[in-house]
Amino acid sequence: MSNLDFPVLCKNIPQRGTKWFKYFFAHLLRAQGWHIEGKIPNIPKAVIIVAPHTSNIDAWFSFLAVLALDLKITILAKHTLFVTPFDKLMHWFGMMPVNRDHPQGLTEHLIKEIATQERIWIAMSPEGTRKQAKQWKSGFYRIAKAAHIPIIMIALDYRHKTIRVLGQKTCTDDYQQDMQEILMAYQGNFSAKNPLQLSDPLRLIDVK
Repeated sequence: MSNLDFPVLCKNIPQRGTKWFKYFFAHLLRAQGWHIEGKIPNIPKAVIIVAPHTSNIDAWFSFLAVLALDLKITILAKHTLFVTPFDKLMHWFGMMPVNRDHPQGLTEHLIKEIATQERIWIAMSPEGTRKQAKQWKSGFYRIAKAAHIPIIMIALDYRHKTIRVLGQKTCTDDYQQDMQEILMAYQGNFSAKNPLQLSDPLRLIDVK
């Protein structure tokens, strides 16, 4: 742990290498009462999923955590958001423009991108929306399985102002069982900003 009690990244994890930014955003995150809990897997490639997603503010705390850890990640964003002058800032942060009207092509593109990189972590929202989702999207799972990389699970806990690293999951040939294990990792470890907007899979395992 650092002097701010944040997890320290090991050598295999993709890092930004911006020490000044790291301490600035670590202090900013702590000033808002938040902390990061859990051991970050020391692996070079992964798909990261973050849940629950019920508010725009989720992105704010997630961004702060990424910069506070000095973690280098790739975030998928709608291609229409990349407009001047904000496009350069978005690329600097690690955002990748994607056209979500063609999801199959996107999956193939990401698998190829993962294969060409020595280190890459791709962050995705399994719920796909901050509104109440009936089910989780399977894109993150399909990408992880096809690329032969693990899934790292991150939970937001607004009740305790904690961002939790829940561990990693390697995909098998049993999608339903794998998804059940992923959801069970979240049980008791999250609380949403807007509980009424919880996705149905998280609502079913929500522990008050």
